Amino acid sequence: MKILVVGGGGREHAIIRALKKSPLCTEIWCAPGNGGISYDAHCKAIPATDVDAMVAFAKEEAFDYVVVAQDDPLALGMVDALAAVGIPAFGPDKAAARIEASKVFSKDLMKKYGIPTAKYETFDDPAKVMAYIRAEGKYPVVIKADGLALGKGVLICQNEQEAADGVKEIMLDKKFGASGNHVVVEEFLTGPEVSVLSFCDGKTVKPMVSSMDHKRALDHDEGLNTGGMGTVAPNPYYTPAVADRCMKEIFLPTVAAMQAEGCPFKGCLYFGLMLTPDGPKVIEYNCRFGDPETQVVLPLLESDLLTVMQATTNGTLDKTEVKFSDGAAACVILASGGYPLAYEKGKEITGLTEGQLDAADVTVYHAGTAIKEGKLVTNGGRVLGVTATAATLPEALKKAYAASESIHFDKLHKRSDIGARALAAMQ
Repeated sequence: MKILVVGGGGREHAIIRALKKSPLCTEIWCAPGNGGISYDAHCKAIPATDVDAMVAFAKEEAFDYVVVAQDDPLALGMVDALAAVGIPAFGPDKAAARIEASKVFSKDLMKKYGIPTAKYETFDDPAKVMAYIRAEGKYPVVIKADGLALGKGVLICQNEQEAADGVKEIMLDKKFGASGNHVVVEEFLTGPEVSVLSFCDGKTVKPMVSSMDHKRALDHDEGLNTGGMGTVAPNPYYTPAVADRCMKEIFLPTVAAMQAEGCPFKGCLYFGLMLTPDGPKVIEYNCRFGDPETQVVLPLLESDLLTVMQATTNGTLDKTEVKFSDGAAACVILASGGYPLAYEKGKEITGLTEGQLDAADVTVYHAGTAIKEGKLVTNGGRVLGVTATAATLPEALKKAYAASESIHFDKLHKRSDIGARALAAMQ
């Protein structure tokens, strides 16, 4: 099969590396891709959000299957547009992608179907937001922009002044554009966070191995929120008992709710969970693989990814095996100095051969790299994800950190405590 993957980051690279293991995969392309991905796939410079150009390219090249990996093209209806020209794709259609593209839609869905989540209200009037927050009088309080905001449209406000500033930023200054026309205000939940990606075909849901993300830029979970500075899998807080409860109270009810609403979910449904003292609750849904969770989840997948993806498209997931190894994986992100604020691009990356290290059980996933004048250079905030797999989490972490020491570029920044919380939880 000839396959196209839509996107150009570390997640897409992880998907491509997993798809290439499939005996069914004969040729693989990525659009737009990046410098490091070009070692593993043919790249075509089409923006992931240009639905018309992407569909025209898919038709012209006669792709057998397209994996739409990024949230924006899913929300724009790329899967629908591909289906209209007879090309099967992995990912939800536009109606089902609302589960991530609209926070209001997802929160109302949970309320209607009794799926545990934080108490919330939705608003389109800034004055009413502040009146509600003052009346509740509980801090911290969470304010979320309704639409997609590159994972950055969530503010945790410690007091009334911060809340007022947040409302101004999202609703009046329109920092996230039209995504801020509506907001969700919700109670602040506490407890360990767990990410669970799952394969869905509209009726059946098969969870993948759990993971733990590290969002803050600096050690000890300090610094600004980022797209993710590292991940580990499995997440030790996600015990078999918790998994059973999530399946009964969250996963199955969500898939059934989407079906009942006439927009069955097919593709990868991501559950962002908080294990609160009152039990597991949904913090957020994503309509696609997480980044950088994919970089630790897919290396542990033993089943054929392409076969599983096709089963989600064809509605045959109940008859398809989804098996993960019993081992562990750890990913350490190497970022540009200054990320997530201002950072420089174009720094030469040394220590890699054809984008990889010569180390057993270590893969380097390229998130923000380019090839300029024959040299591999930085081209983003998150540059590389160094992932290692091993029998145990301590071994995987040791291996990932040792491997990351071999890679260099000017102003390289990484956290030194990825997995520390997970290791503490295992004691």
